[in-house]
Amino acid sequence: MKSSNKILTLVIGLLLVSNIVLVYFMVNGSAKKPPKKDRMDPAEMMIKEVGMDEQQAATHKQMKDDHFKAVRPLYDSLRAAKAVYFGLVKDASVTDSIGKVYREKIAVWQSTIDSMTFAHFRKMRNLLNPQQQVKYDEFVQKLMQRGRKDSAAKSK
Repeated sequence: MKSSNKILTLVIGLLLVSNIVLVYFMVNGSAKKPPKKDRMDPAEMMIKEVGMDEQQAATHKQMKDDHFKAVRPLYDSLRAAKAVYFGLVKDASVTDSIGKVYREKIAVWQSTIDSMTFAHFRKMRNLLNPQQQVKYDEFVQKLMQRGRKDSAAKSK
């Protein structure tokens, strides 16, 4: 009986020590995790890749701020229209024509945003010299493709 008590005490002691060590590593280990890789701001990447001078960079920043100030309310409207549209899922009495009305609203908001963004990119391009324009064109294409995979590549 005494040996089983000693074994039980030893097992409980080992479990207690292992729990203390585990808690220690959970508390202190999280502080030592490497920071997530910071993604560079696309505007900063563009300034660097295109090789803009300080004046071009300042003009770009102002144009970018103006552009986002103009499109932010449109994004809010787009988000609201999508929320209402997808909120219709729970209503079984919704007809296709009602859904179509919301899809058209969403398409108009998205089209407006895309048109404004396209015009912004064009105005930005006009500030650059011909060598920078080539780099800018490549950058814009990379920017539009980032994080997107071709669906045909996924099926292979």
